[in-house]
Amino acid sequence: MAVEGDVVLIYRQEKPTVFARVEHIEPDIKRDWYHITLLLLTVPTQVVTWILRGSYIEGESFTMGGVPMRLERVPKTALPEEAPPAKKPGVKKKASGKPGTVIPFKKPSA
Repeated sequence: MAVEGDVVLIYRQEKPTVFARVEHIEPDIKRDWYHITLLLLTVPTQVVTWILRGSYIEGESFTMGGVPMRLERVPKTALPEEAPPAKKPGVKKKASGKPGTVIPFKKPSA
């Protein structure tokens, strides 16, 4: 079952239509039904609240106004690990902990 913060793909008539983020899920007064608030990731974004059975939130097909619909949870992808900063060739660190000497750049006098 999708949980708050998950991204889902909404299918309409068995065609992927729009991505949405699950904002909130709360139980309805009827057993096994829920109010699910979705942020539709469209331009501009829209917030909708649907009343769905738990099985529909889990991915089972349902109809809205006679139109077949389905939610599919989008799996989270792992972010690539950060590589350590690459060392620049020719640049060496001073082995001692003492600060280096600053040599000012002077233009030769003409």
